[in-house]
Amino acid sequence: MKSLKNFFDKARPTFEPGGRLSALGSVFDGFETFLFTPRTTSGPSSVHVHDAIDSKRTMITVVLALMPCFIFGMYNTGYQHWLALGAASFPFWQLMLYGFLAVIPRVVVTYFVGLGIEFAFAQWRKEEIQEGFLVTGILIPMICPIETPLWMLAVATAFAVVFAKEVFGGTGYNIVNVALVARAFLFFAYPAQMSGDKAFVATGTALGYGTALPDGFTCATPLGQIATAVSPDSLVTVTGVDGRALTAWDAFLGLIPGSFGETSVLCILIGAAILLFSGMASWRIMLGVFLGGLGMGLIANLTATPTYPASFMPAWEQLLYGGFAFAAVFMATDPVTAARTSAGKWIYGILIGVIAVLIRVYNNGYPEGAMLAVLLMNVMSSFIDWCVVQANIRRRMRRLIVKTDANE
Repeated sequence: MKSLKNFFDKARPTFEPGGRLSALGSVFDGFETFLFTPRTTSGPSSVHVHDAIDSKRTMITVVLALMPCFIFGMYNTGYQHWLALGAASFPFWQLMLYGFLAVIPRVVVTYFVGLGIEFAFAQWRKEEIQEGFLVTGILIPMICPIETPLWMLAVATAFAVVFAKEVFGGTGYNIVNVALVARAFLFFAYPAQMSGDKAFVATGTALGYGTALPDGFTCATPLGQIATAVSPDSLVTVTGVDGRALTAWDAFLGLIPGSFGETSVLCILIGAAILLFSGMASWRIMLGVFLGGLGMGLIANLTATPTYPASFMPAWEQLLYGGFAFAAVFMATDPVTAARTSAGKWIYGILIGVIAVLIRVYNNGYPEGAMLAVLLMNVMSSFIDWCVVQANIRRRMRRLIVKTDANE
């Protein structure tokens, strides 16, 4: 590492103002600060408190928290593919290899497109390159179906980075979650490819490895099956790719069809523990989302009607299926787009849970509501904080008036 550090030290004058490659200064700075601690600080006389946490370390911690879901997603991708083939045995490393080869091109595409755009904007604005896309680049393929074509991921990533982030000023200024904007763009621009019966199970080979499934293969996700159930009784017969009835335990472990990184509640909870232990996420928001979803699920049960089959679904199962848990832990807690006041975090989280279940229960054409719930509350988070602050001001003013009257 010392020799690499010396290399950067020697090359730095070339990229500084007046140097031969000064036009690429932000690119050099981006690589250097990614590998090493930044050389500049706010100064010894500054009012800022110095510690080891900066945006780079924050992003890396979040990526580490995502790793359990990412690794399990590779296994589940191979596992669902093997199930669809009718396999009798499930060799662990072959499943992992298939999942790895299936997802790596998607990760490469999102990072290549997203970082390329961020580098271009940084050069144009003559600003340093931020580390925000380290998390966004891995989130996008994790929240999309494994069969999403690479060109669609590229278009969605470009749209999200430009219109949900850079037009607002870049990292730290976006008002909605960038990864969810990419997912929403794909869903509304290409609904057939994003919600079809083939989208959530890898049907082809992975870079030439594995066996392609027959063209007639279909398999809806559990939420998709529930939304189209003909009667409440059919809810108990939600099946997997092999036709076997799925259980809540399968959903908790994540051995079900779904978006690449969203299926395992167990791995999501491990990621949540990492985020909470490191202080990178708000427990108020996480708990608020789960409480809101559970409460809305109970209300749906009390008013259940055959018109909306998902209303018969047990409230606690609402938390296990789809992207609900993933959204609660990794999307709703985004510090840039979430509420920041303590009371506001409770309100923000609870409303996300309520709206997510409300959408998935009462809109049979859209069985997953977590994405839209988070995006809607992203827009409302600043207003929630403003209301909380104003309520606090009014409360203190009343207290001041009472004390003044008492003194008189």
